[in-house]
Amino acid sequence: MTKKEVVKRISEKAQLTQIKTKQIVQWTFDAIIDTLATNGRIELRKFGVFEVRIRKARKARNPRTGETVNVEPKNVVTFQPGKEMEERVREAIAVNINRKPRKVRPQPAVPVIPAAASTNGTHHETAKPEVTKNAPPIKSR
Repeated sequence: MTKKEVVKRISEKAQLTQIKTKQIVQWTFDAIIDTLATNGRIELRKFGVFEVRIRKARKARNPRTGETVNVEPKNVVTFQPGKEMEERVREAIAVNINRKPRKVRPQPAVPVIPAAASTNGTHHETAKPEVTKNAPPIKSR
């Protein structure tokens, strides 16, 4: 669900225009962000607690070079759901376990190319597909 969909749903319930509702929703988000920036914590009863925590400095590895990199400490926002939210979500998921799955974009068919037999039995090379003018390009992820 997007912010636009939230605004639409609230505007229908509150019988307000979507423009006014969007403004109110944005004010709410801004108030949460401002409170986190100044106080580091905001507790919304029956919903949950947003809190700013400091992630410690650590050593990481650059996956391309394998080089060790020092990562500085940083602030991260965490969320701990309230009891009522957890209960309602659990009940909704238990009821909707057989709900319709998300839409998945179809992936283009990729031809399977068998590996060429090696001459000495120790090394295998994959055969390259022939490129034709009418063949669609194969997109890699």
